[in-house]
Amino acid sequence: MNKHKRTKITNARKKSVIATGFALSLMATQAAYAQQAAAPEQKADKIEVTGTRLPPANLEGASPITVIDAQAIKTDGLRSAENFLNNLPQVFAGQGGNVSNGATGTATVDLRGLGSVRTLVLVNGRRLPPGSPSTWAADLNQIPAPLIKRVEILTGGASAVYGSDAVSGVVNFIMNDKFEGVQVEFNQSFYNHGQKNPNGVADLVSRRGATNPAQFQVPDGYKANDGKIYDANILMGSNFDNGKGNATIFFNYKKEDALKQSERDFSACSLGTNGTGDAFVCGGSNTSFPGRFITQAGRRTVANAAGNTRAYSNALDQFNFAPYNYYQRPSERYGFNASANYDLSQSVKLYSEFSFHDDHTVAQIAPSGLFGVQVTAFFENPLLTPDWKRDIGLAGPGTSNTFVLGRRNFEGGGRQDDIRHTSFRTVLGVKGEFAKVWNYDAFMQTGKVIYQETYKNDFSITRAQNALDVVVGPNGAPACRSFVNGTDLNCVPYDIYHLGGVTGAALKYLQTPGFKKGSTEQTVQGGSISADLSSYGLKLPTAKNGIAVAFGVERRVDKLQLDTDVEFSTGDLAGQGGPTIGLAGQYTVKEIYGEVRAPLIEGARFAELLSVNGSVRHSDYSTNQKTDSFGVGVEWAPVRSLRSRGSFQRAVRAANVVELFTAQGLGLFSAAPADPCGPSRTATFVQCARTGVTAAQYGDPNLDSSAGQYNGLFGGNPNLKPETATSKTLGLVWEPMRNLSATLDYFDIKVKDVISVLPPTVALSQCLASGTYCNLITRDSFGTLYLLPSAQIVATNQNIGTLKTTGFDIGFNYSQKLASFGGLSVNFLGTLLTKIENEPVPGLGSYDCKGLYGGTCGNPNPKWRSKTRATWATPWNVDLSLTWRHLQSVKNDLTSSNPLLTGAFKEIDSKLGSRDYFDLAVAWNATKQLTLRGGINNLLDRDPPLNGSSFGNGNTFPQVYDALGRRVFLNAAYKF
Repeated sequence: MNKHKRTKITNARKKSVIATGFALSLMATQAAYAQQAAAPEQKADKIEVTGTRLPPANLEGASPITVIDAQAIKTDGLRSAENFLNNLPQVFAGQGGNVSNGATGTATVDLRGLGSVRTLVLVNGRRLPPGSPSTWAADLNQIPAPLIKRVEILTGGASAVYGSDAVSGVVNFIMNDKFEGVQVEFNQSFYNHGQKNPNGVADLVSRRGATNPAQFQVPDGYKANDGKIYDANILMGSNFDNGKGNATIFFNYKKEDALKQSERDFSACSLGTNGTGDAFVCGGSNTSFPGRFITQAGRRTVANAAGNTRAYSNALDQFNFAPYNYYQRPSERYGFNASANYDLSQSVKLYSEFSFHDDHTVAQIAPSGLFGVQVTAFFENPLLTPDWKRDIGLAGPGTSNTFVLGRRNFEGGGRQDDIRHTSFRTVLGVKGEFAKVWNYDAFMQTGKVIYQETYKNDFSITRAQNALDVVVGPNGAPACRSFVNGTDLNCVPYDIYHLGGVTGAALKYLQTPGFKKGSTEQTVQGGSISADLSSYGLKLPTAKNGIAVAFGVERRVDKLQLDTDVEFSTGDLAGQGGPTIGLAGQYTVKEIYGEVRAPLIEGARFAELLSVNGSVRHSDYSTNQKTDSFGVGVEWAPVRSLRSRGSFQRAVRAANVVELFTAQGLGLFSAAPADPCGPSRTATFVQCARTGVTAAQYGDPNLDSSAGQYNGLFGGNPNLKPETATSKTLGLVWEPMRNLSATLDYFDIKVKDVISVLPPTVALSQCLASGTYCNLITRDSFGTLYLLPSAQIVATNQNIGTLKTTGFDIGFNYSQKLASFGGLSVNFLGTLLTKIENEPVPGLGSYDCKGLYGGTCGNPNPKWRSKTRATWATPWNVDLSLTWRHLQSVKNDLTSSNPLLTGAFKEIDSKLGSRDYFDLAVAWNATKQLTLRGGINNLLDRDPPLNGSSFGNGNTFPQVYDALGRRVFLNAAYKF
């Protein structure tokens, strides 16, 4: 890691490393592992460094760059881009294969915790198309991990070089687009996990299972090999026309098996906390089976098949929704990549890229049902027993009354979100040089993602209302009123008043699929020229290298189309929390940019190097927005072994199509289950009255949402203006000897005019505390913020607030020959987070999520994360690696004294403990053609830290922690 000079690679087996692989392994300022060897006869290409288009006089820069090569990726044993990136301290968890509730079917990367939309993803220096109509961030599933040559990660703003979205940095995937021969690779991995009953969760499940065995079951004690992942690919390439050209093609297939929360003891039930807050309990949802009926007589439920009733009990009747949820989504993926390069002459080179991927995945969560639906019951309903008529308050013939129903579709099984993304990306370009000084590059790129989604096993609210309105039919049997009067001849009565009363015919009528389809499209045309102007005499007398410049233009069109069916667009699907309305939109941006680098002093006393650089970009959007971004950097090396560097950049991010044009509609947000105006009464009645609570409703248990989810009104805003950001870095690079280097870098990124929503939790707390933003809050007729659709807190897109993060990146790289025992190398990188601050609304204060997690801060934000790897390259063609990954503990954000965060919390939920994971890997070059690899991640099979606050997925955060246990991987690659 953190090497900055051209030095020799000591490992004899790596002596053939040339060109990009060799150079970048030594310039990486964070994590550079051994580069894959290139064939000695292969022609070296001109080196291109992420973060600049200037011809590199050296491989150093003013901004830190992390480099991960193919060998390091294989050592991690992770076959998806988001997973090996998530192991880096600079990366925070985004969407991925472990997300089920709220899954988009994509995988995203989030540098510095500022959001995936503020991280720009490139392939070979050019943009990866937007991932999906449901989320604009680039989908890393489009990246075939086995084809990656290296990944370069530039943290800090880079908008002046690459344009919008590069606020927190750039992730550039360099693909293997020049290959000779044929290589076949097979990979399999699986989880090997022993149930340890952490915090006694298995005992809790067992005790609940004594009274409700259908919903509470303890998984088997040992899982030898579940959650299997299969991967196979073939890479073929050849030079042609006497080496002037090369064509490379790649085929990839990957299949992942499903793994449900029911298969781990710590996730077999949804955790809550006991009354004293010092222990977990098995909780659940009050949208239950056989149902919670809020009637005139209070909360009631079904007692037996005869239709008798009894009082609803949280302890007995809450629904255990956890077992249905996927911990690892099943998926199947096909991919094809092709590239061709041809030298027409020494000054003209044609290049092309084509990629295709098809990814099909299913996200499963708990069964749908009727979530707080208001039902009108009539005395004449033949399904109502005397008990039900009494409880609902039906006095006699001709009377009617309403009740609120929460009932799961237990008979129909889990909701399944069937998601498919198919992408195409094509690049055509020409590059070369002219006048022996100037380099040029002109290209055109098209990218399209086709999206299909089928949501299965959900309920139609309209049909449910029809099926619950039952009368005596013409033949004397119960029938839907809508069937009798002819308005709905398909209606079948939904008998929820007797255990076992629901029929298959009723489910067939009620279970309604929802359909979405759409696409994202991106076209880019661009061209740039660059040169070292020393040939024109533009070189300072105190410098060895001349002034370098680069200029370019770019035109980009982003387009989105999303179509939803009637079920989605009307909000008729009961398990969606509100309508999903289609959208369409596009914009065009035209840009011009330039860069300059000027070495001021080289080779002088106390100034081995003093250099400055600058960049600027002007962007003109068809949405009537114009932006300017720029950056400056300084490098100073008083001696060869010590170098300082610093940069200042102004970055911009224009609103994307989703943020601009998403239709407004109801959705769900997570918060603590306890409403401040509910039975906990953490707010006074005077405060609660500001939110719409009446005296009769104050303290009502129904105000609490057992699932910790409440209604919000979300949507886009076509008048959004671009975000602006400043990024500052300051660092030291120390290389006292050829085999030792260390770096220390400070980063400071501040984003203004953030495109976001006023968090509903903040709007509620501000209303309670000061009476501001109360106009955004509407309670329903029962006083709740979740039960009926009329309940909501407005949270549409706006340019509000500020984000800021600061911290230090620390890197260390050491290698040592061991004489006849080969060589040892140690790589370390860590990030000390000193601030990740959010000011939701100017003037209302800010809160720092450093070291916190929860309803406001979201995923865990450890103060300290690190990754250390030691590799022994033995003299027997075997490499052994041991990796230590550390995540510091985090606290619940409710424990903070900050008034924007603080709140009531339970002691057992106050903290998620630290985690240390150890990974072991081995690689054996069995022959010149055959390489075998294997390893174990999370060697000690550590369980994840748990919480009972309805945050994350499966009582933890599986995108952050190794939630599924010990992971074994095996790999074989044969080249011929």
